[in-house]
Formats: sequence, structure tokens, C-alpha cells
Amino acid sequence: MASEQATMLRINLDHSSPVPLYYQMAKAIEKDIETGALAPGERLENEIALAGRLRVSRPTARRALQELVDLGMLVRKRGVGTQVAPARVHRRVELTSLFDDLAGSGRKPATTVLEYSVGPCAPEVSDTLEIPQGEEVVTVKRLRYADGEPLALMVNHLALEIAPTREELTDLGLYAALRAHGIEIHMAQQQIGARLATAAEARILDEKPKAALLTMERKAFDVDGRAIEHGVHIYRASRYNFSTTLFAQ
Repeated sequence: MASEQATMLRINLDHSSPVPLYYQMAKAIEKDIETGALAPGERLENEIALAGRLRVSRPTARRALQELVDLGMLVRKRGVGTQVAPARVHRRVELTSLFDDLAGSGRKPATTVLEYSVGPCAPEVSDTLEIPQGEEVVTVKRLRYADGEPLALMVNHLALEIAPTREELTDLGLYAALRAHGIEIHMAQQQIGARLATAAEARILDEKPKAALLTMERKAFDVDGRAIEHGVHIYRASRYNFSTTLFAQ
């Protein structure tokens, strides 16, 4: 929860340096956020007070704060001011579910199932899940939250006979629900990309129109090589990123 008292930023500027003052300010605030000196939800002094105290122009102070707003590290709220944004979710590129990753990192995951429908599979879903055309599949559309804030919009297709119930997917992540039915995910093919949000997606995810989104498409298989699920997910780039470790050969 944001503090009622605005935090005065402790920033030491070198006015003789060739490094622009706004950049010095932005990097100092960024460091405090990354080290935890500034906590998520903490309210900062406004740009007028910041400019006066650091002896810089108001446009310089405004640009420094805007740099961090653009990076998703600060947020501006009408009637509240500038606050430190909620912590970003850093997720390794591994065969895990978002629900499990959030819970394992100390975040509080929650899910709203926006759609749970059963019907004949479309040709592209039939090809992906390697099942006959017209066979019934379950399509699930879920909105995933982290600490009460919308984070990801996920659409998954599963064969009817193995699909968890709507109630199970409200309480559990998809892979945990599948494990409860004796189905273990062994391998997946995954593609990661990026695009801009549509108006509807931005509204659901509480983002600005045309905000940057990370995308992930995954096809998962069990130990016998059977296609289990096909997922198309989008994530708020301001709150989420993927990470991986690379090795030289």
C-alpha cells in the first residue's frame, strides 16, 4: 500500500558531468528500486518539489520520472501521484506453469476463468493436438493475476477427455490440475515474441492502448509423446519478462 507521505529521493547529481542530469536522476531512482530502497507502491515527491530540491529544471525532473514510467518501473495515478510500480515477474524459460512460478517466488497468484467452452476443434487445433477434425476439445481463456494485479491473458486448448474442470483451473495452474489427473508434461515446443496490445487486451490487462506485450505459444507433450495442450499466452511487458541462461559450445 502506498504511503501517505511522499518519499524524498536522495540523489547526488554531478552538474559538471557530461552525463545529462535527467539520466543521472533516472539511474539513481532505478538503482533504489532494484535494490529495494524504494518499495513497490511507495509514493514519490512530485516533479516540482524534486526539481526545486535538486536545483534542476522542471522539464528535467519530468523527463527523469517519465523515463522510468516508460520502463514500467514507475506508475502515475490520477489523484495519487507517482508511485513505484509493482515488482516485475522474472520467469526463466523452463517447462513450468506461470501459476507455479508465481507461487514459488512468493507472489500471490489468482485466476479468473473468462471462458470455458466445449466444441468441435478447428482444423488448426486438430493439427496442433494431433486429433481428428471435429473431435470435441475444451477451450479455456483465463486472466492470471499476481498480487491482485492482472499479468497475463491465456488461451489453452485440450482434448475433452483430459481437460481439468473450470473449478480446478480457477484454483490451480493448468499443469498442476493435469498432474492431479495423472498427466505429466514431459516436453514442450515454445515460441516467444512481442507485439502491441489490442484495445480489448489493453482494457482486460489494465494497460494503455497499444502497450507492449510479450507473447508465448506452447505445445506440450507427455512422456509418451502425446500432444496434451496448446497454449497462446500474452503478458504485460511492463510487469513481466522471460530469462534464460546460454552456454558456449
